[in-house]
Amino acid sequence: MRVIIAGAGSVGRYMAGQLQDSGHQVTLIDSDATVVTHGRATRLPVGVTWYLGDACEVATLSAVGAAEADVMAAVTGDDEDNLVVSLLAKQEFAVPRVVARVNNPKNEWMFTDMWGVDVSVSTPHLLTALVEEAVTVGSFVRLLSLEGGKARLAEVTLAAGSPAIAKEITDLGLPRESTVVAVLREGHVVVPRGDTVLHEGDEVLVLVTGGVEDDVRRALVG
Repeated sequence: MRVIIAGAGSVGRYMAGQLQDSGHQVTLIDSDATVVTHGRATRLPVGVTWYLGDACEVATLSAVGAAEADVMAAVTGDDEDNLVVSLLAKQEFAVPRVVARVNNPKNEWMFTDMWGVDVSVSTPHLLTALVEEAVTVGSFVRLLSLEGGKARLAEVTLAAGSPAIAKEITDLGLPRESTVVAVLREGHVVVPRGDTVLHEGDEVLVLVTGGVEDDVRRALVG
């Protein structure tokens, strides 16, 4: 796949290296000549194409072939820039998948499909959720929001009093707008099936769409 990353900071460079190693064709854009010159000189990440320019400009995105890109990732340290890049990628070049980084949690509400964002990642919110997940048992913890909040990935560690313990997934009565996507049990991932029986201490990952979080919470937490 062809991936364009706007922002060659530590986040952008790491992403580029990982994606390139996975066999994708990656282009990194940055407006800092020093950063781009250093990247070209060191050829790191290996195999990544570097481009000096402002990703907020149509001409720059056109020059790097945004019209043929499969994914655009806007991961600069500026939320305004990330929104502009996302909007241009979607409206001007019809990039199928646009991922944007949220630096300031107060701005997360803007990172929706109205601005061309398919998936937004708020690092502070994600870290908070992961810490909460690590120290909390028996609570419904949101890990990640997708499609501007229309879908959420949540986690519940089943406490002793959970009504889900010793039940098969098909017997939980979960609404159709929710799906158990994984169960973590004693450090191992269990691929969930309808007849998978849940145990105390299981970490249950659920994908929820629509307004059914309360129903899912009642089924897993009580």
